[in-house]
Amino acid sequence: MDVQLKKSSPKEILLDIRKSDISTLYIVQHELLKESSVEFAGVVLKHPLVREYAMRVNTSKGNPMKEIEKATKAALEYSDELKKVIHSKIKGV
Repeated sequence: MDVQLKKSSPKEILLDIRKSDISTLYIVQHELLKESSVEFAGVVLKHPLVREYAMRVNTSKGNPMKEIEKATKAALEYSDELKKVIHSKIKGV
């Protein structure tokens, strides 16, 4: 995954992301939107033939990059938990 910072201010951040999958970015977006300080979190595909996405995060208070880091950590923890549940079910079959 390649990430490029396009715009940054105290309450907003805009990232260009390449070599990723939009489903991964949707999980991070979902975690961001759980936070009360996050006013907006969005991910869009820039072009259907190129795997390049834009992510924008706006906060009412706090650093948007810190919110992205926290949401990414929560998404990884959720993925690890899901992986464990799936493996336990497969072993039982």
